[in-house]
Amino acid sequence: MSSLHLEIVTPERTVFSQEVTMVIAQTVDGQIGVLPGHIPLVTVLETGVMRVQVDQEQEQKLAVSGGFLEMSPDNKLTILAQTAELADEIDVERARQALARAEARLNGKREGIDIVRAEIAMQKAITRLRAAGDEE
Repeated sequence: MSSLHLEIVTPERTVFSQEVTMVIAQTVDGQIGVLPGHIPLVTVLETGVMRVQVDQEQEQKLAVSGGFLEMSPDNKLTILAQTAELADEIDVERARQALARAEARLNGKREGIDIVRAEIAMQKAITRLRAAGDEE
């Protein structure tokens, strides 16, 4: 079976680097599936769950927030993300608390609340929970 090299990098570290058979990511235009031999591409990523098919039996999920996806002609897929966490690295309780804080900010209707920031925090928390398999 053919593969492509996937590298997921954040400002802090390289999160993932290995051969995979497929990647499904959330872009600003919707979901995209990338297989080996995909045409060269650069696109903007949205916050969402990224699914990585390592082989026929193993799939990894990651919570990714923002960044870029680049498929190069040499069959290398590079993800430059603001944040990325493998599902098994996610602290589910911490993500639940972050979601509760964001919802409280949005429902509180207090003066001076940065609504956009609270909505982004809520989306990140929901994504982390979904990647960890704890659907909200």
